[in-house]
Amino acid sequence: MQFFRKVPFVIAGLLGVTGISAAAPAARTAASPAQAASHHPDSAATIPAERIKAALDSYSHWLDVVAQRNEVAGLATAVVVDNKVAFEREIGYADATTQEPVTPDTVFRLASLSKAFATAVTGLLVDDGSFGWDTKLASVLPFFQLKDAQASSQATVQDILGQRLGLPHNTYDTMLEDNVPYEELVRKLDEVTLTCNVGQCYGYQNVAFSLIGDLIYAETGDFFYHQVDKRIFFPLGMTTASYGREALESSKSWARPHRPRGAHAWTSFDPKEAYYRVAPAAGVNASLHDMERWLIAQMGGRPDVLPQSLLDYLHTPGVPTPSEMRATPWRRARLTSASYALGWRVFTYAGETMIFHAGEVEGYRTMIAFFPKYRIGMVSMWNSPGAIGTDLMPMVFDAMLGLPHVDWAGVENDPPANRTAPAKTRRKRRYRGD
Repeated sequence: MQFFRKVPFVIAGLLGVTGISAAAPAARTAASPAQAASHHPDSAATIPAERIKAALDSYSHWLDVVAQRNEVAGLATAVVVDNKVAFEREIGYADATTQEPVTPDTVFRLASLSKAFATAVTGLLVDDGSFGWDTKLASVLPFFQLKDAQASSQATVQDILGQRLGLPHNTYDTMLEDNVPYEELVRKLDEVTLTCNVGQCYGYQNVAFSLIGDLIYAETGDFFYHQVDKRIFFPLGMTTASYGREALESSKSWARPHRPRGAHAWTSFDPKEAYYRVAPAAGVNASLHDMERWLIAQMGGRPDVLPQSLLDYLHTPGVPTPSEMRATPWRRARLTSASYALGWRVFTYAGETMIFHAGEVEGYRTMIAFFPKYRIGMVSMWNSPGAIGTDLMPMVFDAMLGLPHVDWAGVENDPPANRTAPAKTRRKRRYRGD
């Protein structure tokens, strides 16, 4: 197991000032997830084996096309059915310069898929009685202030992890990308005008989301990522999972980020540090083998690590996110509702509940999705820009669910002449997760 080498959180430097005890206190508030939720959102159902096989055969063919067109530098993907890996495939390179191939153990940067690890470990600590979902941030973190004093006193653990703190979308992400320290940014939250009252509207955050790391340190006396390591990575057998850039680059095999070089080539570059500074929001690195284990656990296959009652709580729809239904053609066609839960998005996809999240930092894209009712899910990671991995996902699920076939990823048509080259007139791209 690779251990973590850098602590970006404010609280690490505040113990001597605030006098916070290193001992974990008793639970402050709120019922545990085990008390609050105890049922699946959908009853279990089975998809015919022949339909699953046909969908996976098609997926393999579509990936052949992606590889032939060189639409990604490298990609690793898997499909899980009934807690078993039904499909696993890697194409392309961990590093196009050296032509090192992607393997199932190649470590990718997960970007915003990291958020679900933060919410899961939080839920385990809530069940332990370390604190509650409705523990007030201001009661634990003396430096936490919003512009509105009443909002500051009301904000809870669930508000920050459910993306409903009332801040504008991606508050301070631009400054984070410009290398302003996280510690400075969280102290500037009181300068930002709120878009709504706490708990009343959706506003996707990376900086504010990462306050959970400070709160966990304050309430348990242990670093956030140590808790993830011992409560999630180790028991699930995620042996190559880690936090931070240094850990990524120390991996035996790791995927370099890439940018287009002309129409049909890729060039690698060094990973950027910025979003590693908000570790709960975007700090995890993991391989395909790791993510298969994580997906199985999220679909209820490891109740010894993640109890079903906790999963139900984490996956319960929270604040509505209607703009998510218009983001892509497949979403416009398939989604009839969208919400943010706790580190997860919850979609109604062709009438069925889909649990989903995607991630993006410069040179990396990731996605994970599953249908609890049918116990099917998939995960993909690729080390270059473009939405091909995410657009293939609905094609696989459409085939499994028996929906009309649509070529959402454009793999059955002639490719655009310059598909992978960046548009010359496009503004500079900022990378802010999903």
